[in-house]
Amino acid sequence: MAKKSGSITYKCSNCGYSQPRWLGRCPECGEWNSLEEIILDKNAVTPAGRGTAMVEKQKPVSLQTVEAQTNTRLYTGITEFDRVLGGGAAKRSAILLGGEPGIGKSTLLLQTAANTIKTNSNQDKVLYISGEESASQIKERADRLCLNCENIQILSTSRLEDSLDAMDSINPSLVIIDSIQTIYSAEAGIIPGTVNQLKYCANEFISWVKERDSVLIMTAHVTKEGTIAGPKSLEHMVDTVISFERNNEDIRFLHAQKNRFGSVDELGIFTMTEKGLECVADPASLFLTRRTAKQPAGVACTPVFEGSRVFLVEIQALTVPAKASISRVYSEKIDSGRVARIAAVLEKRCGIVFSDQDIYINVAGGVRLAESSIDSALAAALYSARTDLAINNDTAIFGELSLAGEIRPVNKAKQRIKAGVSLGFTQVVCPEKEGIFVSTIKDLIKTVFSK
Repeated sequence: MAKKSGSITYKCSNCGYSQPRWLGRCPECGEWNSLEEIILDKNAVTPAGRGTAMVEKQKPVSLQTVEAQTNTRLYTGITEFDRVLGGGAAKRSAILLGGEPGIGKSTLLLQTAANTIKTNSNQDKVLYISGEESASQIKERADRLCLNCENIQILSTSRLEDSLDAMDSINPSLVIIDSIQTIYSAEAGIIPGTVNQLKYCANEFISWVKERDSVLIMTAHVTKEGTIAGPKSLEHMVDTVISFERNNEDIRFLHAQKNRFGSVDELGIFTMTEKGLECVADPASLFLTRRTAKQPAGVACTPVFEGSRVFLVEIQALTVPAKASISRVYSEKIDSGRVARIAAVLEKRCGIVFSDQDIYINVAGGVRLAESSIDSALAAALYSARTDLAINNDTAIFGELSLAGEIRPVNKAKQRIKAGVSLGFTQVVCPEKEGIFVSTIKDLIKTVFSK
């Protein structure tokens, strides 16, 4: 009679002999205290291979006795991608990459596959599993991008079992699944993309890499709102969640929404070219509009930090009489609640009315801004748009604005001032003595619009 899955047996660590009860001495080899408790599980995933019947029962150990692993990063060879991952992809980790159709997810991953082998070791192998494209289509893209395809194994399938068998036989350092919504298993039904299929298939892939020094990257579809489609539990199952976005031009933004092995503040910037995605080496002035004429009203420049780098961005504001009895705020790149709050502070502390105006806010270059240091520049842009008074071309502004109208200091002020000066801004208005010092919103308005 077959033993029930989940039952307990005892296995000798010396010779492999097993029996249902514990003994102090192994009857087969005679070794003392060598019988270890084992769980019978036909569905278990172990280093020996998928489907192993016996799994060693895990027991707690003292954290102090655990040895930390070194050299646990797999470098993708793409600078901006490694930056967002926290200095490379952590081994035994699962990464979920989401982005709208046609943004370049497959291009990024194919370039990652080729550069990973080139950067780390020619002995490393990459398995690219595609449920959306044939092998010939992927080869055509690789030829167009002039990529070295050596040591890249291609598997065009939607069956989970075929994918796991290939992973067992090749034992790759990097596994790419494009995309997880196309993979299905007969154990969870025959329709791919369902909640059960996503959770079951993702769990099988993640369990595989957790037992090996490999990295798993899965692409995912996104909804109309730009969030990753499928159950939110899929984001909880993986170690890193990365969003791939773009502006109206050829600029692509890569940023982490979750990262267990690094910061989520870093921003990766690419340009899409005929040769694929290329890293932007010096993005400090990427979002600035260079003008020879006088700057128009409603425009203010501010230095912002994204991870470890400073960017100079341009905030654009426009106010028009409200078309209805209730004014509205239209802002995609800056939270509309923040815009309404800054307008309320200006109305209360400076006496300029916004309650009868529709407010439109934009950020040049399409980058999203969330840090508090942009408050002062946003206030100056709103005041400029409302009064039709332009800010000087050589003026940059930063600082947090309180409800009391105070301009509060922000972190890394010296780096912001240095970045502004290096890009030609002779006046950096901020709550720091290294720049042009202001302490209240009234001081800011007087300093910026003194003429």
